[in-house]
Amino acid sequence: MSPSLLAISYFFHLIATVLWLGGLALLVLMVWPEARRALSESPALYAFLNRLRKRFYPLTNFSLFVLVLTGLFQMPADPNYMGVFDFSNDWSRLILLKHIAIIGMVICGLAVQYGVVPALERTSLLVERGKGDPADYERLRRREVRLTWANVALAALVLAFTAWATAI
Repeated sequence: MSPSLLAISYFFHLIATVLWLGGLALLVLMVWPEARRALSESPALYAFLNRLRKRFYPLTNFSLFVLVLTGLFQMPADPNYMGVFDFSNDWSRLILLKHIAIIGMVICGLAVQYGVVPALERTSLLVERGKGDPADYERLRRREVRLTWANVALAALVLAFTAWATAI
């Protein structure tokens, strides 16, 4: 494989990683806590979080697509790669663990994006109009936060397995 093409693939892989995992960390560690402090439990908070989700999810979905595409291109180029379903060396076992963590991230992301978020949007609209129960919204928010923190933990594992495999 051409070193130039491989370098381009690495570049886009790293950019997608920064967008997905960096965005996730920024959201959880800075944006959510400060938004809750600044906006308290007002309708503005619900509207802000809904707008934030609408901007963040397409970016993460595109990043995931780029990661899969570039990863498939890069893996066979690694000298430790022995073939699909060949886990005979430490590198391939670490990459397997990395991919399991990524699958976990995708499952958490899908649960949030297609399960929790639509329910949050419905509930926040009702709460904004004075017809919903803020406790329902808070229950869904806690579920979103738990799944997002699980995603952060899995992201840390992805980075750890990647670092460990890279060191081999």
